[in-house]
Amino acid sequence: MTQVKYFKMRNIDVCLSSEGTEVILATSSDEKHPPENIIDGNPETFWTTTGMFPQEFIICFHKHVRIERLLIQSYFVRTLRIEKSTSKEPVDFEQWIERGFLKLDTRKDQFVGGITQHHSENSL
Repeated sequence: MTQVKYFKMRNIDVCLSSEGTEVILATSSDEKHPPENIIDGNPETFWTTTGMFPQEFIICFHKHVRIERLLIQSYFVRTLRIEKSTSKEPVDFEQWIERGFLKLDTRKDQFVGGITQHHSENSL
């Protein structure tokens, strides 16, 4: 007799600090809303910037990851550019996605990216 067992794999949010992910660079910081809020998993916290352009942050995954879905929510963003690096150090970035927003207003901009191919990047 052969038994087939089914294992349900849980979706893992690899961008959480609880998964070992770190924010290793941010161009702006506010003590009430630090960059670490980006990866804390709490929808009530956020990273705030000085309002000057451009702003950037680097998230480091300490293992190879496959990103299938990326959700970024923001206000007052002119252009969103996501770069990746497969290097162990945060160097040699290449552009992955770029999107411009038509106007700056008070509504929340939301970017959802679906990725179908395998990426083994360490940093975003």
